[in-house]
Amino acid sequence: MVFLAIGIGLFWLAIRGEDINKILNEFRHANYGWVLFSVVFMIASHILRALRWNQLIKTLRYKTKAHTTFYAVMIGYFVNLAVPRLGEITRCGVLARHNKIPVHSVIGTVIAERAFDIISLAIILLVTFFSQIYFLRDFFTIHIVDPIVSKFPSGLSASIAIFGGGILFILVIALLYKALLSQIKKFPFFYKIKRLIIGFLDGIKTIKRIKQKKIFLLYSFLMWLMYLMTIYFCFFSIKATSGLSIIDGLTVLAIGSIGVLAPTPGGVGAYQYVVGITLVGLFQIDRVSASTFANIVFFSQWLLIIIFGGLSWVILFLSQKKINKNEHN
Repeated sequence: MVFLAIGIGLFWLAIRGEDINKILNEFRHANYGWVLFSVVFMIASHILRALRWNQLIKTLRYKTKAHTTFYAVMIGYFVNLAVPRLGEITRCGVLARHNKIPVHSVIGTVIAERAFDIISLAIILLVTFFSQIYFLRDFFTIHIVDPIVSKFPSGLSASIAIFGGGILFILVIALLYKALLSQIKKFPFFYKIKRLIIGFLDGIKTIKRIKQKKIFLLYSFLMWLMYLMTIYFCFFSIKATSGLSIIDGLTVLAIGSIGVLAPTPGGVGAYQYVVGITLVGLFQIDRVSASTFANIVFFSQWLLIIIFGGLSWVILFLSQKKINKNEHN
């Protein structure tokens, strides 16, 4: 409920002060043919994620079918709509149970996968920054740096406060760790967590053990390309964004991906907020059209996940039931 409340709060911030009737009118006049076309690329991205995940699982010397992995990925997204990040654990549990793989090792591959995604996102952010350096400099100065600095009497005070706060946080964590470690070791769950961490590390090492590294990188590149195509073709769904370029789409993708990382169900609220201020601040799109675009992209993906995630859950449930029945016979 806390995560949902955060999402609702951010969603309210995204549409605060807007004329809801104008937004609804934009929705009514949107070209949903382009939205449906963009959904094809989103489906392709999920398939590529499943294929890439299989590359990591193979390093554990287990074989999983591509369609089973795809179902698990979609179930994970489906669960994330209810509880942020729980979907990552759920998809691991679903796949592990269906293929009889140790769940801690599967979780390790997902950690490795997400770590690689963060690296990929960092690269995309750098490419975006250098391709639109002047736009982004002004954008971050106005919307991020200035609001923080304005809270302090001088820019130097702000820098000292941020740096000092970071150092203090690290010191507090280190002191708590040292003070509580001996006490924590007395509890049985400590060793369970330790074994789980070892499993995680084993999973992270899977990236080094991938035999077909070029295929893994190709899947990653194509997956992000599909994300970009989803954004780009959605631009044509409303008049205000139809003139934006594919480089502009890369900017929206990069900043929107940061919004999805927020601890809200499926990134709701956070995505609309960051994409909205990006379109308004960087590309001078009016607020109503910016809000409409962000919601079209977001809720088309939600609908896709609800349909495919729900179907995937049913399919795997029936498949597992059949497997269990055959084992008992």
